[in-house]
Amino acid sequence: MTDGALMQQDTTSVVTPAFSRDWLVAALRGVARGEGEGVTAVRHPLGFICLPIQRHGPLGLCVHVWTSRLAQATPTTSTVHCHSWALHSQVLYGSVRNTVMSTEESASPTHRVYEVHSSGGRDELRATPQVVRCTERSTEVRTAGDVYTLAAGVFHTTDVASDEETATAVFGQTLDDGTDLSLGPVEGQTHTVQRRYCDAAETELAARIVVDRLVETVRHA
Repeated sequence: MTDGALMQQDTTSVVTPAFSRDWLVAALRGVARGEGEGVTAVRHPLGFICLPIQRHGPLGLCVHVWTSRLAQATPTTSTVHCHSWALHSQVLYGSVRNTVMSTEESASPTHRVYEVHSSGGRDELRATPQVVRCTERSTEVRTAGDVYTLAAGVFHTTDVASDEETATAVFGQTLDDGTDLSLGPVEGQTHTVQRRYCDAAETELAARIVVDRLVETVRHA
Protein backbone atom coordinates (compact mmCIF):
# COMPACT_ATOMS: atom_id res chain seq x y z
CA MET A 1 0.00 0.00 0.00
CA THR A 2 1.43 3.35 -1.00
CA ASP A 3 -1.47 5.80 -1.13
CA GLY A 4 -2.07 8.10 1.83
CA ALA A 5 1.43 7.72 3.25
CA LEU A 6 1.50 8.00 7.02
CA MET A 7 5.17 8.91 7.29
CA GLN A 8 7.20 12.01 6.52
CA GLN A 9 10.93 12.47 6.77
CA ASP A 10 12.41 15.75 7.96
CA THR A 11 15.78 17.29 7.16
CA THR A 12 17.44 15.59 10.15
CA SER A 13 16.53 12.13 8.77
CA VAL A 14 14.41 11.31 11.80
CA VAL A 15 11.03 9.74 11.17
CA THR A 16 8.07 12.07 11.74
CA PRO A 17 4.85 10.05 11.59
CA ALA A 18 1.87 11.79 10.05
CA PHE A 19 -0.72 9.55 11.65
CA SER A 20 -4.28 9.49 10.30
CA ARG A 21 -6.65 7.24 12.19
CA ASP A 22 -9.24 7.41 9.39
CA TRP A 23 -6.64 6.41 6.79
CA LEU A 24 -5.50 3.50 8.94
CA VAL A 25 -9.06 2.26 9.42
CA ALA A 26 -9.66 2.48 5.66
CA ALA A 27 -6.42 0.61 4.92
CA LEU A 28 -7.28 -2.13 7.42
CA ARG A 29 -10.80 -2.43 6.01
CA GLY A 30 -9.23 -3.10 2.63
CA VAL A 31 -7.09 -5.86 4.14
CA ALA A 32 -10.15 -7.30 5.92
CA ARG A 33 -11.92 -7.51 2.55
CA GLY A 34 -8.97 -9.31 0.97
CA GLU A 35 -7.88 -6.21 -0.94
CA GLY A 36 -4.64 -5.57 0.91
CA GLU A 37 -2.22 -6.31 -1.92
CA GLY A 38 1.09 -7.48 -0.53
CA VAL A 39 -0.18 -7.56 3.06
CA THR A 40 0.28 -10.96 4.71
CA ALA A 41 0.12 -11.20 8.48
CA VAL A 42 3.05 -12.80 10.29
CA ARG A 43 3.03 -14.67 13.59
CA HIS A 44 5.87 -12.72 15.14
CA PRO A 45 8.04 -14.77 17.51
CA LEU A 46 7.60 -12.08 20.17
CA GLY A 47 3.97 -13.13 20.56
CA PHE A 48 1.85 -10.87 18.38
CA ILE A 49 0.40 -10.79 14.87
CA CYS A 50 2.20 -8.31 12.60
CA LEU A 51 0.32 -6.66 9.73
CA PRO A 52 2.88 -4.91 7.44
CA ILE A 53 0.75 -2.07 6.11
CA GLN A 54 3.24 0.17 4.33
CA ARG A 55 6.91 0.38 3.38
CA HIS A 56 8.88 3.22 1.76
CA GLY A 57 12.61 2.50 1.66
CA PRO A 58 13.91 2.81 5.23
CA LEU A 59 10.45 3.73 6.58
CA GLY A 60 7.77 1.23 7.49
CA LEU A 61 4.38 1.02 9.20
CA CYS A 62 3.06 -2.16 10.81
CA VAL A 63 0.10 -2.87 13.05
CA HIS A 64 0.89 -5.26 15.91
CA VAL A 65 -2.08 -7.22 17.23
CA TRP A 66 -2.21 -9.19 20.48
CA THR A 67 -5.36 -11.34 20.38
CA SER A 68 -6.57 -14.68 21.69
CA ARG A 69 -8.48 -15.24 18.43
CA LEU A 70 -5.37 -16.15 16.45
CA ALA A 71 -2.55 -18.58 17.25
CA GLN A 72 0.73 -16.94 18.24
CA ALA A 73 4.37 -17.93 17.80
CA THR A 74 6.89 -18.09 20.64
CA PRO A 75 10.58 -17.12 20.64
CA THR A 76 13.39 -19.67 20.54
CA THR A 77 15.70 -17.33 22.49
CA SER A 78 13.88 -14.87 24.76
CA THR A 79 11.66 -11.80 24.44
CA VAL A 80 14.59 -9.46 25.24
CA HIS A 81 15.75 -7.90 22.00
CA CYS A 82 16.94 -4.71 20.35
CA HIS A 83 16.16 -3.27 16.93
CA SER A 84 18.52 -1.93 14.30
CA TRP A 85 15.84 0.69 13.62
CA ALA A 86 14.22 3.55 15.54
CA LEU A 87 10.66 2.92 16.74
CA HIS A 88 7.72 5.30 17.16
CA SER A 89 4.55 3.57 18.33
CA GLN A 90 0.98 4.54 19.19
CA VAL A 91 -1.25 2.30 21.29
CA LEU A 92 -4.53 1.93 19.37
CA TYR A 93 -6.34 0.09 22.17
CA GLY A 94 -5.45 -2.00 25.20
CA SER A 95 -2.10 -1.43 26.92
CA VAL A 96 1.53 -2.46 26.63
CA ARG A 97 4.30 -2.71 29.19
CA ASN A 98 7.76 -1.73 27.97
CA THR A 99 10.79 -2.72 30.02
CA VAL A 100 14.21 -1.36 29.10
CA MET A 101 17.10 -3.67 29.98
CA SER A 102 20.71 -3.08 30.95
CA THR A 103 23.39 -5.50 29.76
CA GLU A 104 26.95 -5.77 30.97
CA GLU A 105 29.82 -8.20 30.83
CA SER A 106 29.89 -10.43 33.90
CA ALA A 107 31.64 -13.47 35.31
CA SER A 108 28.12 -14.83 35.90
CA PRO A 109 26.26 -14.11 32.65
CA THR A 110 22.54 -14.69 32.28
CA HIS A 111 22.32 -14.56 28.47
CA ARG A 112 24.21 -14.89 25.21
CA VAL A 113 23.76 -12.27 22.47
CA TYR A 114 22.33 -13.60 19.20
CA GLU A 115 22.35 -11.76 15.87
CA VAL A 116 19.11 -12.04 13.90
CA HIS A 117 19.54 -12.31 10.11
CA SER A 118 16.33 -12.57 8.08
CA SER A 119 16.07 -13.69 4.46
CA GLY A 120 13.62 -15.62 2.32
CA GLY A 121 11.12 -16.22 5.10
CA ARG A 122 13.76 -17.55 7.51
CA ASP A 123 15.32 -16.03 10.59
CA GLU A 124 18.83 -17.19 11.41
CA LEU A 125 19.78 -16.55 15.02
CA ARG A 126 23.56 -16.57 15.18
CA ALA A 127 25.08 -17.18 18.59
CA THR A 128 27.87 -14.65 19.17
CA PRO A 129 30.80 -14.98 21.59
CA GLN A 130 29.32 -12.17 23.70
CA VAL A 131 27.68 -13.18 26.99
CA VAL A 132 26.12 -10.64 29.36
CA ARG A 133 24.21 -10.21 32.58
CA CYS A 134 20.78 -8.71 31.87
CA THR A 135 18.84 -6.67 34.44
CA GLU A 136 15.75 -4.46 34.31
CA ARG A 137 16.48 -0.73 34.10
CA SER A 138 13.03 0.86 33.79
CA THR A 139 9.43 -0.10 33.10
CA GLU A 140 6.49 1.93 31.79
CA VAL A 141 2.90 1.06 30.90
CA ARG A 142 1.28 2.74 27.92
CA THR A 143 -2.47 2.75 27.26
CA ALA A 144 -4.79 3.66 24.38
CA GLY A 145 -3.77 6.91 22.68
CA ASP A 146 -0.29 6.99 24.21
CA VAL A 147 2.73 7.39 21.97
CA TYR A 148 6.19 6.10 22.86
CA THR A 149 9.55 6.01 21.12
CA LEU A 150 12.56 3.75 21.35
CA ALA A 151 15.99 4.36 19.86
CA ALA A 152 17.81 1.73 17.84
CA GLY A 153 20.14 -0.51 19.82
CA VAL A 154 18.21 -0.53 23.13
CA PHE A 155 17.52 -3.93 24.68
CA HIS A 156 13.92 -4.15 25.86
CA THR A 157 10.79 -6.28 26.12
CA THR A 158 7.21 -5.38 25.20
CA ASP A 159 4.33 -7.42 26.55
CA VAL A 160 0.62 -7.26 27.34
CA ALA A 161 -1.61 -8.89 29.94
CA SER A 162 -2.58 -12.38 28.82
CA ASP A 163 -6.29 -11.59 28.93
CA GLU A 164 -6.13 -8.17 27.24
CA GLU A 165 -6.70 -7.45 23.55
CA THR A 166 -4.18 -4.84 22.35
CA ALA A 167 -3.03 -3.28 19.09
CA THR A 168 -0.34 -0.72 18.26
CA ALA A 169 0.61 1.20 15.13
CA VAL A 170 4.39 0.92 14.85
CA PHE A 171 6.49 3.21 12.69
CA GLY A 172 10.07 2.12 12.08
CA GLN A 173 13.00 3.84 10.44
CA THR A 174 16.19 1.98 9.56
CA LEU A 175 19.02 4.37 10.35
CA ASP A 176 22.12 2.38 9.37
CA ASP A 177 23.33 -1.12 8.61
CA GLY A 178 22.94 -2.31 12.19
CA THR A 179 21.81 -5.80 13.11
CA ASP A 180 18.79 -6.87 15.12
CA LEU A 181 19.83 -8.66 18.32
CA SER A 182 18.18 -11.06 20.76
CA LEU A 183 19.25 -12.40 24.15
CA GLY A 184 19.04 -16.15 24.61
CA PRO A 185 20.47 -19.06 26.60
CA VAL A 186 24.15 -18.86 27.44
CA GLU A 187 24.62 -22.43 26.21
CA GLY A 188 22.44 -21.93 23.11
CA GLN A 189 23.64 -22.41 19.56
CA THR A 190 23.08 -20.85 16.16
CA HIS A 191 19.79 -22.01 14.69
CA THR A 192 17.28 -21.12 11.97
CA VAL A 193 13.57 -20.52 12.41
CA GLN A 194 11.04 -20.63 9.58
CA ARG A 195 8.89 -17.53 9.71
CA ARG A 196 5.22 -18.41 10.27
CA TYR A 197 2.87 -16.56 7.94
CA CYS A 198 -0.88 -16.39 8.40
CA ASP A 199 -3.12 -17.51 5.56
CA ALA A 200 -5.49 -15.12 3.77
CA ALA A 201 -8.41 -15.77 6.13
CA GLU A 202 -6.26 -15.18 9.22
CA THR A 203 -4.79 -11.99 7.72
CA GLU A 204 -8.30 -10.70 7.02
CA LEU A 205 -9.44 -11.64 10.53
CA ALA A 206 -6.50 -9.82 12.15
CA ALA A 207 -7.36 -6.64 10.25
CA ARG A 208 -11.07 -7.00 11.03
CA ILE A 209 -10.36 -7.40 14.76
CA VAL A 210 -8.54 -4.06 14.83
CA VAL A 211 -11.11 -2.24 12.68
CA ASP A 212 -14.02 -3.46 14.80
CA ARG A 213 -12.32 -2.35 18.00
CA LEU A 214 -11.38 1.07 16.62
CA VAL A 215 -14.88 1.69 15.26
CA GLU A 216 -16.41 0.58 18.57
CA THR A 217 -14.12 2.95 20.47
CA VAL A 218 -15.22 5.91 18.33
CA ARG A 219 -18.89 4.94 18.70
CA HIS A 220 -18.65 4.99 22.49
CA ALA A 221 -16.48 8.10 22.75
